[in-house]
Amino acid sequence: MNRNFIHPADQLVMIMNRIYQNGMTTISGGNLSIKDENGDLWITPSGVDKGALKRADIMCLKKDGSIEGIHKPSVELPFHLGIYEVRPDIKAIVHAHPPALVSFSMARKGPNYKLTPNAYTNIAGQLEIAAYAVPGSEKLKENIAKEFAKGGDAVILENHGIVVGKSTIFDAFSLFETLEDVAYLDIHARTLGTPQELSEENLQKIKMYRPTELKEFTLTNHTSEENAARAAMCHLIQRLYARQLFTSTSGSLSTRLSDGSILITPNKKDRHYIEADDLVLLKNHCREQNKIPCDLYELHQKIYEKQPDVTSIIVANPRYLMAFAVTDVEYNTHIIPEAYIVLRDIHKVPFGIGEDHDEMIASKLAKDNPVLLVENGYAVVTATSLLGSFDMIEVAEYSAKALVYSKNVGKVINISKEEITEIIDGFNLVSH
Repeated sequence: MNRNFIHPADQLVMIMNRIYQNGMTTISGGNLSIKDENGDLWITPSGVDKGALKRADIMCLKKDGSIEGIHKPSVELPFHLGIYEVRPDIKAIVHAHPPALVSFSMARKGPNYKLTPNAYTNIAGQLEIAAYAVPGSEKLKENIAKEFAKGGDAVILENHGIVVGKSTIFDAFSLFETLEDVAYLDIHARTLGTPQELSEENLQKIKMYRPTELKEFTLTNHTSEENAARAAMCHLIQRLYARQLFTSTSGSLSTRLSDGSILITPNKKDRHYIEADDLVLLKNHCREQNKIPCDLYELHQKIYEKQPDVTSIIVANPRYLMAFAVTDVEYNTHIIPEAYIVLRDIHKVPFGIGEDHDEMIASKLAKDNPVLLVENGYAVVTATSLLGSFDMIEVAEYSAKALVYSKNVGKVINISKEEITEIIDGFNLVSH
């Protein structure tokens, strides 16, 4: 998708649709704007269903102060203008009331962004908090502009919601989505136990880490197998995103082809808009020309080297599953037959970065342990097919969700050891 050819009004409709469909606003809540190259301001309207916006609904505040459109501009237009005044680098703004972040706004603080590398690298130094003021008021405009003037790109509004400003509406949405995802993770972890932050030593390692540079090769033709794999991966990546197992910028999927080459998700490409040509082919430790693989491509490669039967890998940060990775609570698969049949036992390993850590993860994964949690890191899922890896991550997240919910229901009663043995025998599973 070439964003350069999408009209600002269409961009606002696209992003508002994603926000609404992902449950991060109501039909009456939230507003978006874009300041174009002419200095004109495009903004969502007031009093129009946010779940059914059309291009014709978008309002335009011209540089000369005149207003074009069939509605009224958002009542929050003042603070949009205030942000653009103090931050000329910002060209797009997202404001909404996503429930997890609203809960933090009511507590007048932000979520803990030191729980995972993805949260830390995307949020550290970005988040401020603006004092409460009446929506649409000049005081709210002043409070928000004051915080954006400090240089960050996201501001929580006390007892209200969140505002994010970036150079494009797509980048603003990505940060907005990441913040809401981290807020959910923090909440779910608190439900389970006590969230454990990444140590300062590990935070420094995250700052310093860079994947090994790969040489390029020119891909002159695409095999039928590769083309089929690209189509299947795009379909699954979009499903992973729709099920909130991936976010726009986090989550990686790969598959190994019959010649040993690897197809993998690219670096810094919105998972919602992934197309076949965006995927990166890795061959003989080289990358497809003019394409950059995701940061964790070396982990994918190492697992394929160590596990000859594995043909698909997912590395992701699902918000319920990761609650177990950032607390000392063990993930219990002895709760329903499906969880044990699909996942077996899920173990946790300490956080780490680099070749030795990748080697350790690859060595611990096996047919009877296809899923692994890295403390304060990510979940790793391995399978013998693309659909199999999707099934595992989905079952892992949904079972994790049930376990988190159970904290408010009562004591969890496990399936007994004898019943686990019956499952192993009945489904011909490999015993431990």
